[in-house]
Amino acid sequence: MCIGLPMQVLLTEPGHAQCRGRGELRRVRTALVGDVAPGEWLLVFLDSAQERLTPDRAQEIEATLDLLEAVMRGDASQGDAAFVLPSQMNREQVLAMAGAAASPPLEKLT
Repeated sequence: MCIGLPMQVLLTEPGHAQCRGRGELRRVRTALVGDVAPGEWLLVFLDSAQERLTPDRAQEIEATLDLLEAVMRGDASQGDAAFVLPSQMNREQVLAMAGAAASPPLEKLT
């Protein structure tokens, strides 16, 4: 399993960015997200940026990763997860999460 890490851009160079996240520095490929600027947040998988993040979304992911680390250490006192699983969302919430506009329900075929 590969887990995406939120990383903040420090410096840029053609096709790459120096980023910091979760206590480490990495040289990250930016081919999939295009040109980036210092201060931006990226979701990084295996040293490749896959998605741009808002600062709020980066913080949510950080909190979730902190929670996972706490559980792996056996410390469940960190509280509840700060997110809702897609399986618990309604159609409109899933569409909003995916960035799609809600559309009217399909009519039944008779």
